[in-house]
Amino acid sequence: MLNALVTNLAAEEAPNPLIPAWYDIVWSLLWFVIILAVVWKVALPRLTAMLDERSAAIEGNIAKADEAQKQAEAALDEYTRQLADARTEAGQIRDAAREDGKKIVTEAKDTAAAEAARITAAAHTQIEAERQAAFVSLRSEVGTLAIDLAGGVVGETLTDDSRATAVVDRFLADLEKAK
Repeated sequence: MLNALVTNLAAEEAPNPLIPAWYDIVWSLLWFVIILAVVWKVALPRLTAMLDERSAAIEGNIAKADEAQKQAEAALDEYTRQLADARTEAGQIRDAAREDGKKIVTEAKDTAAAEAARITAAAHTQIEAERQAAFVSLRSEVGTLAIDLAGGVVGETLTDDSRATAVVDRFLADLEKAK
């Protein structure tokens, strides 16, 4: 029987191993259609919804990023404006301080000049008073000396005050003329 079976098999043509049988093609086609229907009805809408959500989220994030960038630019512009204002104000304060400094220096110079003028006037007054005192003292000493000398030259004493005063005045006038 074995021989008969082997002869029967040998008599039939051997099928090509690369071509599947018809029942395999039918069953494969049936499962392919079922899987395609499930993917088409269930998976594809879910995948499309998920991709739409993700696209919307990305667009929302891009819009938020654009808004944040606009706010950052506005903040930078505001900061730049405030910095310029601060620099301008600092310049004004610096100029005001310089003007105040000049005023203070001018006032100090004026005060010092007034004080120097007062001290100079007081010194001149004191010098004039001392000069007058020295002149009076010198005049009396010179007068006494002149009277003693005149008395020694003339040979008589000049005890008369009016005569002594006239001699002293004439002597001093001669000295002033000699200058």
